[in-house]
Amino acid sequence: MRIHELKAPAGARKPRKRVGRGTSSGMGKTATRGTKGQWARSGGGVRPGFEGGQTPLFRRIPKRGFNNKRFAKRFATVNVYRLNDFPEGTVVTPELLLERRLIRELLDGVKVLGKGDLHVKLTVRAHAYSGSAKEKIEAAGGTAEVI
Repeated sequence: MRIHELKAPAGARKPRKRVGRGTSSGMGKTATRGTKGQWARSGGGVRPGFEGGQTPLFRRIPKRGFNNKRFAKRFATVNVYRLNDFPEGTVVTPELLLERRLIRELLDGVKVLGKGDLHVKLTVRAHAYSGSAKEKIEAAGGTAEVI
């Protein structure tokens, strides 16, 4: 079989529906929109959530409390076991983690988490640490500095 001999299987390619093209297609005159009304008009229809003038649901339900999500800090995270890739005595900075692709982006800072074990002595500079991560870095003889 050659590339110029390829053909779609029967029924795979259907002609597109061309509405408003005479009566023989069965979709002429009103072009499947019915007669009159908002939906029959050009540009007709309503915005999402519109309930015909009735107070919409999202305005009827009570709004309560304060949500801090928009102000929360988002950290790029890296686990302790990933730091074993660095040679002994390395100063691990957010820029170095980014360069080595251990994190994808800096966001609001870097947080080191405590999953796994650390076997090399490192100086780690990050914006935040979990308690177990700090313990493991110091247990390996390294230091955990907060930027």
